Amino acid sequence: MTRRIGELVFLVLLIIFSALVYLGKVSGWHEGFVFSGTVSLIVLVITALSLVWMLVRTIQGKLVERRIVFLYVGIAIALPLFMSISQEIGISDEVREVYDAVLELPAGSKVLVSFDFDPPSAPELQPMAEAFITLCFQRDLRVIIIGLWPQGPQQANMAVDIALSRPDIAAKQLEYGVDYVNLGYQAGAEFVIQRMGSSFQSMFKTDYRGRPYEDIPLVKNVKNFSNIDYSLNLSAGFVGTVEWVQVAVDRYGLRMGAGNTAVQAPTVYPYYNAGQLIGLMGGMNGAAEFERLADLRAKATRFMLSQSLAHVIVIAFVLIGNVAYFMSGRKSALRK
Repeated sequence: MTRRIGELVFLVLLIIFSALVYLGKVSGWHEGFVFSGTVSLIVLVITALSLVWMLVRTIQGKLVERRIVFLYVGIAIALPLFMSISQEIGISDEVREVYDAVLELPAGSKVLVSFDFDPPSAPELQPMAEAFITLCFQRDLRVIIIGLWPQGPQQANMAVDIALSRPDIAAKQLEYGVDYVNLGYQAGAEFVIQRMGSSFQSMFKTDYRGRPYEDIPLVKNVKNFSNIDYSLNLSAGFVGTVEWVQVAVDRYGLRMGAGNTAVQAPTVYPYYNAGQLIGLMGGMNGAAEFERLADLRAKATRFMLSQSLAHVIVIAFVLIGNVAYFMSGRKSALRK
């Protein structure tokens, strides 16, 4: 068997194994594979030793192939998802403000959540949505959901389903239209936000399911932003947090926090520093911080370990690459 055929066989077997694991999880064949803490530490030690071995081989003049680098990065991202260990996550002031704002609301308060993102941004923003909505349900707050991006309401439904699947939330027997509602998507960007400042119903004639606005108990007495106690905008770009601040916060005094992708967060921090936002969650780290505060360690916490290990692997290969570069330079000098 040639090396090329061996690589293809390995790739095919890996794909088949991954497909079986996924189908088994979906079909209920198993509850998922999770390494114990001891096994997880052993895997990390083996990974570290293999990197040291590659560094030694590089010093000996045996360079690491590019495909090995890609393989290690893939392993670094995948393996932590099966580990039972977690990294320590510090809590920033801006994330704590979002959490405290929810805790300060009395039961029955109305919270508006705008889902302004799509599936490509979900790895960062969906964990925020799931943790935030879960906390709202735990605090007996009434959640009103809208979306200014077409895929927003679908992302919202998935977050609500995750929250409702928790035993403590399921025991509350929350009722759609009374405890929470999804008003769906509305096109128009800033114009929608501006019109909501006067009348929610003018923009959302029906909810996501086609039920007339006036027939929904939760929003029957919600006319505009003055009836909202707190709001969270989950944004991946335009239309998003910047437009919500400029219209809903500045013009109508809406109390609002934000959750943004790591790329967008730097453009939003000036609004937080100016006091226009009550709390801000930025990127995967912000989501993990909120999960820790709410004692809901889930996707973001696991993903942070993957992200951190991938960063370590990349840094290790940068160092190995520099060693290879200087070693090749020294050999060239000796030949001269």
